[in-house]
Amino acid sequence: MMQSVPFFIGLRYLRAKRRNQFISFVSGFSLVGMLLGVLALVVVLSVMNGFDRELKQRLLSVIPHGFIDTPSALENWPDLVEIVEQHEQVVGAAPYIEGYGLLAYDTGVQGVQLEGVLPEWQSKISVIDEHMIAGDMQRLQAGEYGIVLGSLLSRHLRLNIGDKVTITIPQLSITPAGLFPRTKRFTLVGVFEVGAQVDQSLAMIHMRDAQKLFRFGDGVQGIQLKVSDIYGAASVMREIRAELKGSDEFSELNIKDWSQTQGSLFEAIKMEKTVIGALLMIIVAVAAFNIISSLVLMVADKRGDIAVLRTMGLSARQVMAIFVVQGSAVGCAGIILGAFLGSLLAMKIGLIVSTLEALTGLRLFDPNVYFITHLPSHWMFSDVLFICGVAFCLSILASLYPAWRAAQIQPAEALRYE
Repeated sequence: MMQSVPFFIGLRYLRAKRRNQFISFVSGFSLVGMLLGVLALVVVLSVMNGFDRELKQRLLSVIPHGFIDTPSALENWPDLVEIVEQHEQVVGAAPYIEGYGLLAYDTGVQGVQLEGVLPEWQSKISVIDEHMIAGDMQRLQAGEYGIVLGSLLSRHLRLNIGDKVTITIPQLSITPAGLFPRTKRFTLVGVFEVGAQVDQSLAMIHMRDAQKLFRFGDGVQGIQLKVSDIYGAASVMREIRAELKGSDEFSELNIKDWSQTQGSLFEAIKMEKTVIGALLMIIVAVAAFNIISSLVLMVADKRGDIAVLRTMGLSARQVMAIFVVQGSAVGCAGIILGAFLGSLLAMKIGLIVSTLEALTGLRLFDPNVYFITHLPSHWMFSDVLFICGVAFCLSILASLYPAWRAAQIQPAEALRYE
């Protein structure tokens, strides 16, 4: 029975009318601050999860999940494709040649990632051919020097199907007039748009044209793989590496997965999420400091009540528990309301933003500038649980000092002037 007394009194102090209205204001301000802090954290982290998921889905549907290449030309690549496709998690494989160059048209110049592909093989590992907005990937024919570009790249250079562009690569050609960088004119035969970084950086040409341009002879740089589970690509590539080590023909190949080529992008997003979460947690910390202020004022206001309770047999620990219960109850109320409202807002924020855009005529994300033209959100229970846990711990910690001060009050000293 005595164990429930601090809990009952602590909640009774919350409901009771206080003589000092300022204490009520500070306590209410603490609750609202906790609510806003938790709400902001839930919404912001959900939006960042949405951007992270959107980028992964878009980018990893276009780029290969694994790479097997060699510094020199790989001529027996069909045998390598046959070996890796025997792995149960490998969906497809295709040869490639990759390099970098400058793409020039009229007065515009843009650096590009140049990739030589076989159109009939590329569809096994990429969905670019499903996102063509002009032209056709199959128009890449050997010897015709056609090129397929991303939508942002073609828009930046103001290109149309059939326009001639010049590709310059960082390799030298020896001519009677001296040394010159290698250049070649290509005809634009297709434009794709997947809503990712590749829209402004990737240029694709036929494998045979790439072999001539980069001097690979009849060989290729390597093969690209697509696996059934993108998040299991690392383990699949490790298994393939172990299998190829037993082969004298393919034991010296370089093998890597998408996390080694694109991992820095997603690590940056993860770091940004952590930093923003830590900054927004300051709102919760401010609310916790307000809990300290309200409880200190409450202890000063209830000195007489505390003294009477001590003379009635309550121990110092039980008096301390009264104010811990009161402070944590204020924090819990703000946390529960903030988590509920934040979760509701996080799940509907995309609809809310699109409705506001329709009503005002303004666009939050201009499609001419951003890859993602809507506000994505991905609510995760683990994030909400973590936020609520940290906020609750801060509420309890904020209650400890005022509660300790209350436990130090001596009954005789407090009742002397009552």
